[in-house]
Amino acid sequence: MTDVSGGNMAERHLKWLYGLQMNGIKLGLTNIKEMLRRLGNPQNAYRCIHVAGSDGKGSTCAMIASVLRKSGYSVGLYTSPHVLRFSERISVDGEDISDGEIADLAGYLRHISDDMYESGMLCTFFEVTTAMAMQYFKDRKVDIAVFEVGMGGRFDATNVVVPDVSVINNISLEHTAFLGDTIEKIAFEKAGIIKEGVPAVTVNPEPAFGVISSVAAERHSRLVRVDPGAIEVSASTSDGLDFSYLGHRYRVSIPGRNEAKNAALAIEALRMLPEFGERIEPNLEAGLSSVRWPCRLENLGNGFVVDVTHTQAGSEGLASDVAEIYGRVILVFGILSDKDAEDICRNLSRVAKEVVVTQPSCGRAMEAEKAAGIMRKYVPDAEIRATVGEAMERAAELRGEGDIILVTGSFYMAEEALRWMGRTSL
Repeated sequence: MTDVSGGNMAERHLKWLYGLQMNGIKLGLTNIKEMLRRLGNPQNAYRCIHVAGSDGKGSTCAMIASVLRKSGYSVGLYTSPHVLRFSERISVDGEDISDGEIADLAGYLRHISDDMYESGMLCTFFEVTTAMAMQYFKDRKVDIAVFEVGMGGRFDATNVVVPDVSVINNISLEHTAFLGDTIEKIAFEKAGIIKEGVPAVTVNPEPAFGVISSVAAERHSRLVRVDPGAIEVSASTSDGLDFSYLGHRYRVSIPGRNEAKNAALAIEALRMLPEFGERIEPNLEAGLSSVRWPCRLENLGNGFVVDVTHTQAGSEGLASDVAEIYGRVILVFGILSDKDAEDICRNLSRVAKEVVVTQPSCGRAMEAEKAAGIMRKYVPDAEIRATVGEAMERAAELRGEGDIILVTGSFYMAEEALRWMGRTSL
């Protein structure tokens, strides 16, 4: 495939790609397998690591990729969703895919997608994007790729790979309409990434662990569970944390105590690779200390901090981290309608001295009035503003000397906060 220069072509193909979102979410592997067959199954051209979970899987992917790069591998990284630019989803050796490469790949896949449609196969945005990543990593001749599951695992479009190791991070109630309404049902879906004879690593306690271990046993997969008791955090600050795991000391440059657990999971996943002791282990410290992952308690400057937490478990950890690092904050909050707003509001209210509730620009967003109604159970004087920008402006008016403003609730909140920060001098 040849590269196409210029952003206009990429913009046109991205418009087509985003148009596929009208096709909705469709769990299943038939379409992606056919698309990859027509591409020559590029996902078989390199080794890979496959990561699922409800919370922390993106950070874990970033850590694994960072350590592998420090170990001298060429590494592809596929994650979702993006925050500001589509190109964030697909990167090689820490560099996002270019506009020209997006245009080239999307244009090529558009022909395949259109042809499949003529055969009655309606492809989704995520299926085409996944195929793009898999082809791009082959084109770039990566040694190994790290794939983050989009939703669930068993029927996720990424679940066509046969990895060196399968990783399952913390599981909580999410996407219940698609994955089931209990932890056990969701764990079964996520355990679907475990392949016959391929080792697996998890951090989940019961009841999720029982489901995962059962699937691993059926597939003759060696399963390792990270012991949280073996993790000891010695310092947690706004620019990262120091911790020890199994007698070794590490630093991670992503803030938040849960990142120590994510790092331990990444270490155990890397330990499964046959060349770990000789090539990878000497680079663990350098890889973890240099990892970058946006919008995880990220300090934007001028007293603003942004985080993409959107689950009950994530909000519980976020509240604890905020209390430890910043104390009480002014909260700018918006959430999607399919999330557990009750528990998330309860958790975040513990660290909020003031709250401004808003509604991100997304069709799935919960109306600000409804979200505020839930938040007011815990913070009775929570205010409402129509847009994220207006909510941030109001938060800036409310803050006193030294106050921190935390923007959280969804990836859409983070995106709009970053765009607003780019347009204002506050």
